Amino acid sequence: MIDEGYQLQADVIAIAKEAGEAIMQIYSTDFSYEMKSDNSPLTEADIAAHDIIVARLQKLTPDIPILSEESDEIDVGLRLSWQKYWLIDPLDGTREFLKRNDEFTVNIALISQHESIMGVVYAPVTGLTYYASKGKGAYKQMATAPSERIYTRNLDHKKIMIAGSRSHSDEKFQKFMQRIEATKLTELELIRLGSSLKICLVAEGGADVYPRLGPTYEWDTAAAHCVLKEAGGDIVDEYGTTLRYNTKSSLLNPHFFATADISQQWAIFL
Repeated sequence: MIDEGYQLQADVIAIAKEAGEAIMQIYSTDFSYEMKSDNSPLTEADIAAHDIIVARLQKLTPDIPILSEESDEIDVGLRLSWQKYWLIDPLDGTREFLKRNDEFTVNIALISQHESIMGVVYAPVTGLTYYASKGKGAYKQMATAPSERIYTRNLDHKKIMIAGSRSHSDEKFQKFMQRIEATKLTELELIRLGSSLKICLVAEGGADVYPRLGPTYEWDTAAAHCVLKEAGGDIVDEYGTTLRYNTKSSLLNPHFFATADISQQWAIFL
């Protein structure tokens, strides 16, 4: 089961890149958008990427169901019966796409027994790919350059690097920062990024933690979660429990910390 994700990894990277090409064709045009019921934006790029990924995955693994951010409503009882499925966000960071700041990704994860066992995060503008399979390590690859294994950094309490959202910064996040600063024991550096790139930044040693203290969905985290775990970190809730997938009727994630050091209890600063 673990090796299945690894065996499919190269094909999934190719699918993510194909979806990325479709996104970039639209990115270069004067595109429009609409707002969905949850007040998140939707563009034709989201739909184009969704259609490509779903079609390719159905051909690659016809027996594995697919859950996408842009999927039609799936019966909850049916979904909860799935032991293995694809979880995709065809265009993660649509707000960044609309702002044309280049910080958006294609996210594809294979979930088995409520855990992400393979993840691909592809940034179409830069050509940067992060990928991992359970037990096989985490990697990044810039365009056609050789892949490079990545690891989380060791926590240096004298200087804490925090990844923060480019589009979402709320009162809880500000209080989290202030409470760390109030200890007067450390220097803080905030790095703002869009999409799953924040989790990948933690995975490659560029930040210590990404605290997300507002709403996200399971497709927002699944692909990068596997990358982070294989790099040495994890995504945990406020109680230190690893995020799991498809365990409840709602697809909303709890508030979480994408952390490089799994022993650090970030929730004490809430």
